Formats: sequence, structure tokens, C-alpha cells
Amino acid sequence: MKVNGPQNRLVGSNPKIGIRPTIDGRRGGVRESLESQTMNMAKATARLLTENLRHADGTKVQCVIADRCIGGIAEAAMGAEKFAREGVGASITVTPCWCYGSETMDMDPLIPKAVWGFNGTARPGAVYLAAVSAGHNQKGLPVFNIYGRDVQEPDDRTIPDDVKAKLLSFARCALAVATMRGKSYLALGSTSMGIAGSSVDRSFFEAYLGMRVMDVDMIEIVRRIERGIFDAKEFKRALAWVKENCREGLDVNRKSRSREAKDKEWEICVKMTMIVRDLMIGNPALPGEEALGHNSIAAGFQGQRQWTDHLPNGDVMEALLCSSFDWNGIRQPYIVATENDALNSATMLFGHLLTGSAQIFADVRTYWSLEAVKRVTGKTVKSGFLHLINSGPAALDGTGHAMKPWWTITPEDVEKCLKATEWCPAVYEYFCGGGFSTRFTTLGGLPITAARINIVKGIGPVLQIAEGETIELPKAVHDALDQRTNPTWPTTWFVPRTTGKGAFRDVYSVMNNWGANHCAFAAGHIGHDLITLAAMLRIPVYMHNIEEERIYRPSAWIECGDDFAASRNYGPVYGRY
Repeated sequence: MKVNGPQNRLVGSNPKIGIRPTIDGRRGGVRESLESQTMNMAKATARLLTENLRHADGTKVQCVIADRCIGGIAEAAMGAEKFAREGVGASITVTPCWCYGSETMDMDPLIPKAVWGFNGTARPGAVYLAAVSAGHNQKGLPVFNIYGRDVQEPDDRTIPDDVKAKLLSFARCALAVATMRGKSYLALGSTSMGIAGSSVDRSFFEAYLGMRVMDVDMIEIVRRIERGIFDAKEFKRALAWVKENCREGLDVNRKSRSREAKDKEWEICVKMTMIVRDLMIGNPALPGEEALGHNSIAAGFQGQRQWTDHLPNGDVMEALLCSSFDWNGIRQPYIVATENDALNSATMLFGHLLTGSAQIFADVRTYWSLEAVKRVTGKTVKSGFLHLINSGPAALDGTGHAMKPWWTITPEDVEKCLKATEWCPAVYEYFCGGGFSTRFTTLGGLPITAARINIVKGIGPVLQIAEGETIELPKAVHDALDQRTNPTWPTTWFVPRTTGKGAFRDVYSVMNNWGANHCAFAAGHIGHDLITLAAMLRIPVYMHNIEEERIYRPSAWIECGDDFAASRNYGPVYGRY
């Protein structure tokens, strides 16, 4: 299998991180004694970030250091001019000393900001950090403070671990903010089955994420299929790959369709996959305007019911696009939400930008208590758990064999994902038009983070987060429970980490407090980064199980009292909601 190298497939270069070495501007001995130490802090910060971070497309993060230390307004303007020219999307100010706060601070209202004040005694870097933080808060420009726990010597060029953690977390989240800005959400169709999240809220994308919304009627897919507006050579290769690698599985329908009918459905599903991808990012093999696409970093497909009552469902398309591989080899996954659930698509986008891994779309379907499991199966399990399942559109990475950054996935990982997945004929009671759904069970023992954006009238977007672990059930228990829902769909058994209080008092409480029918889950425990990202976007987090010491927000959030008050006070970054 081909392993594709990292590349930016969207219009616009990837954002860079600007490093601002800030200094006490007094000449005659003070500034001169600090030039080397200050610039070395900037270089060390840039080295840390470039060696440890990648964009979600796999390309390495680049840093831009101001040409000279910033001691006043003129030098701040010089640095800002360079950053604008170089495409900087986030800034980190570093200093070992006192500087003139409002004269040296970053004043760009759209760029996320952090300040690292060196913890030393020879010069008061921490005093500048406190002063410039106060200036940011007074001017309505939130800033993330970075201050090491331990005192360092002036000639110590190492970055302490606690400082590293904050620098990396800030940079990951700030780059996600900058990457979304100017891109689009592609809404294919309209509202699915009355689901609120698929009534696309344009103001949310515009005001909070800086994105456009592009509406395309699903008939456009039919037009392109019937008029042959796709790469015919690629289609032939793609169909051959699907026939070889996507084995058909359990058919629960009372009457199976003919081999000829199923083959025709496979052809339509493969064409749908190619066409939706082309609508998102374009395809140079196509003529005219179709070659351009819509510069879409995320998308959603309505499907039910107007499409699926007549044509094959979108499960093949959604599962393959959301996976980290297809007939073109291993590549960056796409973000495509089932039922055009734009809020779940945005949640998936957050997770992908933070991890570089595929995101798994699922229903939060059922809470199973110990008592209910015992009654239904006669077996005893260790704890209650949630059944995450949806009608077959989940990324194949969700088998558990490739839950990691896409550029680290190997052909062997792909083979395991494909072997662990069956493609079951759609349940015709739900999907009259046919199609196929993925069937797999996620491996147990994997740390994952489930999340969901919801919108509350009068407040706006809010975020919920649940870190936890997948579990593997005994086969007899799994089979009995799986049969009660739909055995042709992908299953993940999930145990969120409980805290004994509030929405995380127990597993039942998590289910009972979940704000919508869908969630997206990502590999690893990334709840702390989601909280940091949400703060940058002014989206309050109302439900989470993240330890307090892992939470990192702007300094003003303490002064505002809580996340809701701070988010309300500052409002969306890109305009009124």
C-alpha cells in the first residue's frame, strides 16, 4: 500500500507560530546584558515546537522569530509586520526580564497569545509576565500565562517540563484555531430527521470558528454520477480495491437483493466517495469549476431520508473518507459527519486538528448497568458501560488498530483494520435505497476522549468532554447485547472515567447528562487540550472529567469567575453571534 507524504490539500498555507523575544529596552548596560539570553529563549522555544509538533496534514510546524528583541512600540510593530508577511497564526512572547508591558505586547485581536516569563531572580521576568497579563486583560486580549514552577539560573537554557507542556498545549490549540480560519464547512443536503445538530448554524461557524458554510444540494452528487463528472480511471482502480478489501458480511434483511443489485450499489457508493471528496477539496483531473472544490476542511451528508429512501446510503462514503486510508494509500483522514450533523462535524474537526488522527462518529446509544447485563446475559461484568454505535459510517481506524496520527500508520495497520471490518448490506427497513454499513468492534483497553458541541439558545455553543477507556466484553456478553441493537453496525464499549460527583458521579450520570444523540471520539486523553482550544474560541465547557491541574486557560478566566462568564464577557473572536 502506498504511504502518501504529508501535504496541505487546502487553499492557503499552514499557519506558523511567531516567537516574540521581549526585552527591557533601556540602553547603557541593561538591554545589552540581556540580548543573548532573551534571543536564546526564543530559539529554544522555536526548537521545542518544530521538533515536537505537526499540523493535522502531517507537515512540520514552522516558527518565525522576530528579527530583533522587542523593547518598545517600534520593535513590536516590526515584529508584527514580519509575522503578517510570514503567515503567523499564533504568538508566544518570551522574556527573562522586566519589559514595558503595553509597549511590547502583541495587540493583534485575532491571534491567540501566550507569554512565557522566565522564573529567575537576577531579573524579574515574572513581574513582566504579571504586568503584561494585566495589560492584556484590561485591553480585552486574553493571554495564556506560562511560568515555570522552579527557579532557574540566568545561563540555564533548558526548558522545564512544566513549561514545555504549556508551550506545546498552547501551540497545538492555537494552530487549530488558525487552521480553521478561512476554510469552509460543506453541508450536503439539509436537516436529517429533525436532528437539531444538522440544522446548520451558519453564525456559529462564522462567529466562533471564522469559517464559511457552503450548501450543496444532494442532487449534485446524482448530477456528477449521471454525467460522469469524476475521474473514470480512478473509479476503475477504486472499485477494484473495494472488491478486494471490503468483504461483505452479515445480511439481516428478510429478503436479500441480487448480486447484480449489490454490485450496482457498490459502484454508486464508490462514486459517492470520490465525488464528495472532490466537492470538498477539488480534483485537478476534472474540467472547469468542478476542479476547484469548496476548500472544505469538514463536511456533513444528510442522507436520511430523502437520499436513503431512494439511493444507497452514505455509510461507505463516510467510513472511507473518515479513515486514514483508501485505494490511494495511507493519507490524512477527511472529516465528514453522518446526517449532516454540523456540530458533531465541528467536534470531529477539533479532535483531528489536535491529534492528526481519524475521528470516530457514534451515537451515544445505551447505558448498560451491572444489573441489566446480568439480567439479559446471565453474566457479571466489572462496571457499567456505554454502547457507542451508529449505522455503519465510522472510520475503520476505529477498530483500534490505527488510532494514532495518520502519518504513523503502517500498511500492516491498514491490513488489520480491513480484516477486522465487514461491510454488511444496509437494513432495508431503514435504508430503502440499499448500501452497506461497516461492522467491527473496537479493541478494548484504548484511552479515548468523547466530546460534543451543543448549542443552547441564549448562551450559544457549549462543549462537553468525557475521557475514558474502551473495554472488551466476553464474547457471549457482546453477542447478546449487540444483537439487541443492530449487529451490522460498528460497536465501541466505552467506560468514561467517573469522579463520584455531578455529571460524572457514575457512568449512568454521563449518559443521562449527555447533551445530544451523537458524539465524536478521538484517540488518547485530549480533554485538557479541548478545554484550552474551547477557551481560545470562547466556547464554555459545561461538563468534563479533566483533573484541575491539567486545565489551562487564559489568565482572565480566573478574574471573570468561571468559563461561562469569561466566554460571555469576551464573546466570539470573529464577530457577534
